[in-house]
Amino acid sequence: MNSTSQYIKAGFEKIDRDLALLVGCLRDVLVEIGEVGAAAALPWQGAAPVLSPDRGIEQAFSIAFQLLNMVEESAAARTRRLRECAGDDAGEPGSWAAVFHALAQAGTGDASLREIRVEPVLTAHPTEAKRASVIEQHRELYRALERLEADREAPARKAEVIGEIRVLLERLWRSGEILLEKPEVASERRGVLYYLREVFPRALSLLDARMLRAWENAGFDRAALDDPASWPRLRFGNWVGGDRDGHPLVTARTTRETLREFRAAAIEVAGRNLLELSARLPLSSNFQKTPAGFENALDRLRAGAPARAAEIERLHRDEPWRQYVLLLHEKLPGGEFGSHSYRLPSELDADLLALERALGQVGAGRLASASVRPVRRSLDVFGFHLAALDIRQNSRFHDLAIGQLLAAGGMADSDFAAWPESRRLEFLNHELASPRPFRFAGPGAGPEADAVLDCYGVLRDHIGECGKDGVGALIVSMTRQLSDLLAVYLLAREAGLARWEDGGLVCLLPVVPLFETLADLEGSAGLMAGFLDHPVTRRSLARHPCDRTRTLTSAQEMPVQQVMIGYSDSNKDCGPLASQWALHKAQDAISATARDRGIRARFFHGRGGTISRGAGPTHRFLGALPGGSIGGDLRVTEQGETIAQKYSNLPAAVHNLELLLAGVADFTLRPAGEEADASGEWTASWDLLADASRAAYRALVEHPGFMEFYSHATPIDALETSSIGSRPSRRTGARTLADLRAIPWVFGWNQSRFFLPGWFGAGSGLAGLRAEHPEAFECLRESVHKRAFTYYAITNVETNLASADEEIMTLYAGLVPDPAAREEVSGLITREFRLAKELVSDLLGGSHDVRRPRMAKTLGLRSEALRTLHLRQVDLLRQWRGARAAGSPEASRLLPAVLLSINAIASGLRTTG
Repeated sequence: MNSTSQYIKAGFEKIDRDLALLVGCLRDVLVEIGEVGAAAALPWQGAAPVLSPDRGIEQAFSIAFQLLNMVEESAAARTRRLRECAGDDAGEPGSWAAVFHALAQAGTGDASLREIRVEPVLTAHPTEAKRASVIEQHRELYRALERLEADREAPARKAEVIGEIRVLLERLWRSGEILLEKPEVASERRGVLYYLREVFPRALSLLDARMLRAWENAGFDRAALDDPASWPRLRFGNWVGGDRDGHPLVTARTTRETLREFRAAAIEVAGRNLLELSARLPLSSNFQKTPAGFENALDRLRAGAPARAAEIERLHRDEPWRQYVLLLHEKLPGGEFGSHSYRLPSELDADLLALERALGQVGAGRLASASVRPVRRSLDVFGFHLAALDIRQNSRFHDLAIGQLLAAGGMADSDFAAWPESRRLEFLNHELASPRPFRFAGPGAGPEADAVLDCYGVLRDHIGECGKDGVGALIVSMTRQLSDLLAVYLLAREAGLARWEDGGLVCLLPVVPLFETLADLEGSAGLMAGFLDHPVTRRSLARHPCDRTRTLTSAQEMPVQQVMIGYSDSNKDCGPLASQWALHKAQDAISATARDRGIRARFFHGRGGTISRGAGPTHRFLGALPGGSIGGDLRVTEQGETIAQKYSNLPAAVHNLELLLAGVADFTLRPAGEEADASGEWTASWDLLADASRAAYRALVEHPGFMEFYSHATPIDALETSSIGSRPSRRTGARTLADLRAIPWVFGWNQSRFFLPGWFGAGSGLAGLRAEHPEAFECLRESVHKRAFTYYAITNVETNLASADEEIMTLYAGLVPDPAAREEVSGLITREFRLAKELVSDLLGGSHDVRRPRMAKTLGLRSEALRTLHLRQVDLLRQWRGARAAGSPEASRLLPAVLLSINAIASGLRTTG
């Protein structure tokens, strides 16, 4: 048995052991509190569950699945620890150890991490179905499970921890699983703040320590990383309180509150770090004389807050180093220094650097490295803002805003949205050549205009008071033509967010396109050429020092233009394979367009929590991106439930951040393993596959009975009544596929085990390629294990096929009342499913059960329990829909059970949308 097999075996044994223990604890708790029916229904007890009509069955299954998820996460963490203890950490895919080992093997001895930049952006899309209080109980349970692992040799301690687990399980049961009311933006903001304030700052030092250890173990010179300025840059972004696309509850006031709360939390983090640092520097002046420069700096600090300085000196009389740090703490905004407090984090960093150097002067360099540098590193990452807040709005909203401004200005034809592109551009270019605004102080111009200008006014005031660090970019959803971007410059000018400098307009914040649909992706490079050539863009990019970078081979700075690409809507538009290929080609073309103009494109990947919305193994995802599309720089969304899955627990948070940072470094620094296909055969093969798969997908969604089928064969109607996010599930409320957001679209298919957005079209596409272009099919087959993109795209399809279940699909199809729609659409889906399974297996060289034992294990554990839940959900949906149609009050009584079944299945699948 090889080492990988040994780790897999050990992990499986731990899963089985821990799952039996936790489910046994849950069963005991349920019996003790009188929930005997729910206890008898629990899975994984060695016998078939005994089911009853008790409504608690769904909640019991949901909690049991959550325990399984924790057990699997704990087993994965333990497997990683076993590898490290055995000196085999370089075998962990995507880790720093694996990346540095590969770089050393490739002879890349001068690898530079300085230009690596990664920015996870937290969002609150409606995919988190669990209450915040429930998520907190999950964290406590995970920590108890870890303590159980640590104390497994101490019986008394083990009994104590099991007692704690039982308490937590009872609390979880009594807390309730589902949200009965839609969360407010403020509650979503509190959830995101928890990770940014409590998890990520604590993960940072562990993350850096792992990087430094792996660097040395790979044989690289530690001195090259002595200066933290040479480390990769980690930043965080946030959409909660800034993303207003189709979200009427996000107002200017919401944005102002978000910026204030994040700044207060960041200062809290900095303050906590300084207090901890002061406790680590109780150096006595009786044992080392403080340097004169340090004494002078300390005196200056004392003069800024004399009363507090005297109190600190009395408490720590012979500890000048501690006094210094405590006075830095008092100089934080809101402290004793008043108007002389720090305004920018760079001012605090200068004082910390002086402290670090002074410690070096007295021979305490080790203390400086161990104690001061982590505080400076945290300040570099989180500043006084924690995360940069992006503002996202739909291009249609901006069109309406400009139309209202035109009307307020007295223009006869003010319907800007209806103007042809040529007229829009002529008007915008004329206006952007002038500093004169449309509107002067006075009454509002209209709801959209007032909303945009009020929001921009909040940003303008925040930048003036606190600097630009807390504000990210102005992102334009549904960017379809050049005027969609230039319109933002005009609105920014109206609000004072764009200023006249050196004879031209300069926007204070980056304007970022978001390309989402197939047509928009295909036209993105041409649109970007016009945008990057525009004089306002050129001037604005030149004046954004924080948005510059150096190439890895040159010290020359390059302006950076951020470009966001959406995975969800393109998938909904054309299916999985055509979507992936369109995204791949668009990035390649945009990169070249920017590079030709001396600009680097920073791609912002709008990935969701499921494969059909861009998710997938991080290292595989990064490796599959087109060459030159990263350049050491990556922004990526972390949406909804994936935040809790990846970052709730410290070991998981460190691991997932490491995968991002190390993956970007690997992709950027390692010599290219794939040479361009000079003949273009591979590209041509993918073009043919994408076209054929898209045709099959469009034939399905354009079938006359498709919406009828989807509306009944999935619980989409129940999902739209649920309270899993503050954002509406439809953009305008229209009952059309185009209006339905991609998240509930995927959620519905997953619940009924079709997983259709992740695989439909692959079978017909591959079959057509094999029949009509056999040489292209063979080219694709050969590229599966040679080209990362092919492997990633095809194995993602395989994962969705493995998660789908034909028997359960048929069960849900039985809910469709129209026989013609049911038979025709169900037949299309079933034939495509079988064809896709056959051809994907052929292409990859065998069944996933053999090649991917971990996936087979996790699917097998869930199979029977999920089947039970699906049978119950179908029965509940039939009853609930019948009661709704009859106008019976029974519908209200049944709805909580339906929602509990949705939550339980989501827990079992470990995904919503």
